[in-house]
Amino acid sequence: MRQAPSSFLDLVERRQSVRRYLDKPVEREKIERCLEAARLAPSTSNSQPWRFVVVDEPQLRGRLADRTRGPLGSFNTFTPQAPVLVAVVTDAPNLEARAGALLKRRDFRLIDIGIAAVQFCLQATELGLGTCILGWFDERGVKRALGVPPGRRVHLIITLGYPADSEQRPKKRKGLAQIRSYNRYRAHGE
Repeated sequence: MRQAPSSFLDLVERRQSVRRYLDKPVEREKIERCLEAARLAPSTSNSQPWRFVVVDEPQLRGRLADRTRGPLGSFNTFTPQAPVLVAVVTDAPNLEARAGALLKRRDFRLIDIGIAAVQFCLQATELGLGTCILGWFDERGVKRALGVPPGRRVHLIITLGYPADSEQRPKKRKGLAQIRSYNRYRAHGE
């Protein structure tokens, strides 16, 4: 089992995309805790434009996993072994968020569900669980399988389970100097 993180930055460093899971169910209490972390995420005008459809029933989970495969089944091949799949569905925005989206020509719901998904995943990491956020899947098939009504979108699916190994892969990220400037935009090296 993974060691518990000692700080927020440690938690962020430990969170990684997990693509191999143990054949072990995830306790409902842990799933609920992850959902609570997502529920507490900030959102535009407090619109909370999300619904989380938790799929842990094996047959439905298998049907859903089949809809996450890439062309020719080339990627997301690990999803059938994840004990839980969580579909993140966007609801209609409230009036303030809708007005802001029109004025700024930006769908704030996408930002909001991104924040909620990260909080879900960080909570999972703290509980010793692994996650992977998927954006590639057959949305129409997923909506049909889950009974998502017209006018709603499934933007993400999060896999959830106990990681098959405790290896902490090194993160390959740009250096801070490459992504940061103060008071004015500067490209790296300027």
